[in-house]
Amino acid sequence: RVATTRVEMASRILANLIVSGGQVLLKAAAAAYQKALVNAQRSGVANEAAKGGAASVFGGRKTMAIEEARSILGVDANASLEDVMARYAKMFEANEKIGSFYLQSKIHRAKERMEADFLGEG
Repeated sequence: RVATTRVEMASRILANLIVSGGQVLLKAAAAAYQKALVNAQRSGVANEAAKGGAASVFGGRKTMAIEEARSILGVDANASLEDVMARYAKMFEANEKIGSFYLQSKIHRAKERMEADFLGEG
């Protein structure tokens, strides 16, 4: 009878641990989701998506204006492709340390737009 009581007690403890752990995990996931929403709103990702930006929900493609690409990369209209690529590499590497996916994406799209302009596709 003592062995059965110990097994039952161990089962209850294990069940309580599982339930408590699940509650903690659920609370942490909810807090992380809330933080992600706040960060998305703060960085402008939510606004960009609402305006149909990035890669629109329906598959439409919004191209960046050449002026915006120049502004993001910090180059003027007379910059060569080499200047653009050097500036892109410097900004991309610097932002990689900060870790903003939104900025990283903007820098990359600006480089793509400038390349298209140089190749006559833009």
